[in-house]
Amino acid sequence: MSNAPEREVAHEITIRADSAAVFRLIADVENWPRVFPPSVHVDCVDREGNAETIRIWATANGEPKTWTSRRGLDPVAQRITFRQEVTTPPVARMSGTWIVEPVGDGTRLRLLHTYRAVDDDAAGLAWIDEAVDRNSRSELASLKKTIESMTEDDDLTLSFVDSVEVAGSPKDVYDFINEAGLWAERLPHVPSVVLTEDEPGLQVLRMETRTRDGSSHTTESVRVCFPHDRIHYKQTTLPALMSLHTGYWQFEENATGGTTASSQHTVVINPETITQVLGSEAGVAEARAYIREALGANSRATLEHAKRYAEARR
Repeated sequence: MSNAPEREVAHEITIRADSAAVFRLIADVENWPRVFPPSVHVDCVDREGNAETIRIWATANGEPKTWTSRRGLDPVAQRITFRQEVTTPPVARMSGTWIVEPVGDGTRLRLLHTYRAVDDDAAGLAWIDEAVDRNSRSELASLKKTIESMTEDDDLTLSFVDSVEVAGSPKDVYDFINEAGLWAERLPHVPSVVLTEDEPGLQVLRMETRTRDGSSHTTESVRVCFPHDRIHYKQTTLPALMSLHTGYWQFEENATGGTTASSQHTVVINPETITQVLGSEAGVAEARAYIREALGANSRATLEHAKRYAEARR
């Protein structure tokens, strides 16, 4: 057992918002991928009273990682403690606290971390130092921006779902979406693609996508795969028109023994790039329509190809 001290670090930010609203947003882990840039997907594994176990998939220094944490929520004191129960190297131990404090007409939010590297390795500790600092600054800045913009234009956020009915099994439809490394061969609107999966079910997908108007863009996403049920993703390299893009593919057996396959998107529009991308006369309404059609058309095309693939295997 090493006698090396654990590292303790603190980050904080002031937010122009009521402290109760800040606490609620941190407490609701289902919204984390939309609020915190490093978070890709979060599941609540178990909840009992004010204690819960959550599994988090996120990026750390650009690398996809997953871990399980135990949280204790204290709504009265407006504190949330956390401790990683299942860590990912180089992290040996990690715990911390969110502290929400009213100050004047706003809120001071403090994020504390205590951690140790595997075998107290110096290089591992340096990696954790950088990841904690990068993610903490990013999370606090994003939380501040999200909460303070809640009273602004809600039209910048767009969510929608496209679905198809498939006379095939959920597994076969899932396999088509999961095997995204083959999409350049299978999908006309994907000229090139690179898929890496160093850990089963945790993928990084980089691809070039062509839209109906002939334009193309390159995106990179982290994907979390749950065979043969769903695939959650978050784009880490975005087209210019978006400041956030998360979503999921879902595969449900329907009443006829086939599959309802769905593609869901949640997008936050970047208002500063609308005229650059769509022309000087375009506004938020035009950006919403363009994104709905561009993303929807490609998703529907992918679903139709997955449908033909699955139905050919019945």
